[in-house]
Amino acid sequence: MTATDTAGAADREAVPELRGDYTADAAATAAFLASVEDRVDTEGGTDRPPTHDPLRVAARLARRRFVERHADRLHTELTDGRRAFPRLDDLAAAAAREVPGLAPTKEQLEAERQRPQREKVGREIDHGILFWGLLRSPLAGRHLMEAMRRPTPRALAALSGFRATGRADLTTVTVERRGGIGEVTVNNAAFLNAEDDLLVGALETAVDLVLLDDSIRVGVMRGAPMTHPRYTGRRVFSAGINLTRLYQGQISLIDFFLTRELGYIHKIQRGLSVPDDGRDWWPEPVEKPWIAAVDTFAIGGGAQICLVFDRVIATDEAYFTLPALREGIIPGAANLRLPRVAGGRLSRQAIYADRRIDAASPEGRLLCDETVPHTGMASAIEAAADGLAAPAVINNRRVLHAHEEPEEELRRYLARYAVEQSRRLHSPDLVENLERTWISRSR
Repeated sequence: MTATDTAGAADREAVPELRGDYTADAAATAAFLASVEDRVDTEGGTDRPPTHDPLRVAARLARRRFVERHADRLHTELTDGRRAFPRLDDLAAAAAREVPGLAPTKEQLEAERQRPQREKVGREIDHGILFWGLLRSPLAGRHLMEAMRRPTPRALAALSGFRATGRADLTTVTVERRGGIGEVTVNNAAFLNAEDDLLVGALETAVDLVLLDDSIRVGVMRGAPMTHPRYTGRRVFSAGINLTRLYQGQISLIDFFLTRELGYIHKIQRGLSVPDDGRDWWPEPVEKPWIAAVDTFAIGGGAQICLVFDRVIATDEAYFTLPALREGIIPGAANLRLPRVAGGRLSRQAIYADRRIDAASPEGRLLCDETVPHTGMASAIEAAADGLAAPAVINNRRVLHAHEEPEEELRRYLARYAVEQSRRLHSPDLVENLERTWISRSR
């Protein structure tokens, strides 16, 4: 055993034993985490790899033990007895105040965000542990998921203007009402509609507006025409995650990976949650059917989100890929959803081997409902929207989703996803992949 191994074992042995009393365990955990932070500062731990530093490993063990034992009580304290419905970032900030060291402070996160991905110390792994603990608890996890399905403040502020004009410009996303259709157009042209923290936020606002406008019956998501030299004038659905922003350290576990799944994607799938205030004997979410219009390609995250749309229409030259494994990350909830629609073998080929699936191929028809020439996309959208506007569609999709993918199944998946994705973000191979990609693009 090396000196480092010996020191690491000693650090782990120093992790406090929890007695089951929330107040005492919180105090003991906070004291231990403070002592670790002091040692990291004095012993140069910030220069060691975030996934292997013995001090940080011991601290994460302490965090895991605490949330594993006290998730429900912690969540009760963070949400005023579950009367409040904070979003993920506010919940994490409250956890950092409730049990100092359990989650990064605002200042620590700001410092971390200024670092490129290769230089980060792994603060977001601590967020992964926190949300693993909260989401794996049926009581806390259900409340958290309901909180994330409520309309965002940004959408509520823009709603009256959208209702009056039928248009909202969210910089990288526009929303337009055309008859009973709410068109969400993604226009992050500089990155071929690749997603980052800001685009995820804009997409959630756009989805909220479509769901909140009573005159809209069906939502549509489509990419705007691009200005990229290779795709000038052509629409592109999505190029997946923005690897440039990830390389720069600007992709967040909370604001991107978790908010994406629990925010706009879950809202497309299940709609907006409605408080059970006793006014109705059966409170129903505000939900609408959605159409994905896939031009050119749906790469990575673009392919992932197609799995929750009610109808997917693709141009006959479009294709789907899931290059997350090559990039070093987990492809969102695709590992949960893709086997259901494509089967285990094709799913493994797509996830493990980045298999390209052409929309017009037999395999492609497992991922989309129809393929049309580029010139026929607009009329195909209109026809699909007419069919999905039937009143009984909402009741049918609600029952279908309840049995096809129970919300409890998604909750358990996302609990594990939170911690696994946080570990992937700080893995050496991911950083090496980003470096290779960055160097190749710079040539």
